[in-house]
Amino acid sequence: RVTNPLIEELAAEFGSKVTFAKVNIDENPGIAEKNSIMAVPTFLFYKDGKLVDSLVGAAPKSHFKEKILELMGK
Repeated sequence: RVTNPLIEELAAEFGSKVTFAKVNIDENPGIAEKNSIMAVPTFLFYKDGKLVDSLVGAAPKSHFKEKILELMGK
């Protein structure tokens, strides 16, 4: 379950068009290693099952929304 208020807002806004997930890298170190995650928070953007972009650190909602719309081709 996603518990970040910003991500929850985006999840509500995009509905079923976008899937959001949160991973605890302390409990899942293999995921951190596989994706070269060196800092928290790190946001990974996947499209059609492939990693297409990432964002490290905090950013405003508008930045996430812009990135999501770009990846959706809008």
